[in-house]
Amino acid sequence: MSPSLPPRFLSHTELDTVIRLAPLIAIDLIIRDARDEVLLGLRKNEPAKGCYFVPGGMILKNERLADAFARLVKNETDHTASLDDARLIGVFEHFYDNNRSGNGGYGTHYVVLGYELRWPSAAVPRPDDQHSELRWWPVAELLTSDRVHENAKAYFRSRATRSGRQ
Repeated sequence: MSPSLPPRFLSHTELDTVIRLAPLIAIDLIIRDARDEVLLGLRKNEPAKGCYFVPGGMILKNERLADAFARLVKNETDHTASLDDARLIGVFEHFYDNNRSGNGGYGTHYVVLGYELRWPSAAVPRPDDQHSELRWWPVAELLTSDRVHENAKAYFRSRATRSGRQ
């Protein structure tokens, strides 16, 4: 059965209330190119401001998973892809001591669906307004960089642990 109301972004005040009271559900995009390098963006916003992180974002109220995936790929990279193009690599939790508004007294808790996607070689990713740049990273380099957020590194550590490789 389809949701009866269309998806919508929450107001700043509504989102702050949700962040204070509940976990956010999000999709992160582990995008790999033909060299098996991973696309990371330099974040301009909290949480994780000033760190490189995989593209992604929150699922909206009344938004189907497939629609959220397509919206996030388009918004974060200016490319189109569907959920059928990706593979779920797992469910992750991200905890931050701060929040997007800089309000004191509470952090941010995400429950994240990590999806891996192969990037078409001819396409050029373009950053959205939350990232000052996008860059391709070899996995070994991102795992040792102090510029890559620990929550982004977790996608590659858990895969190395499960599969015995990096």
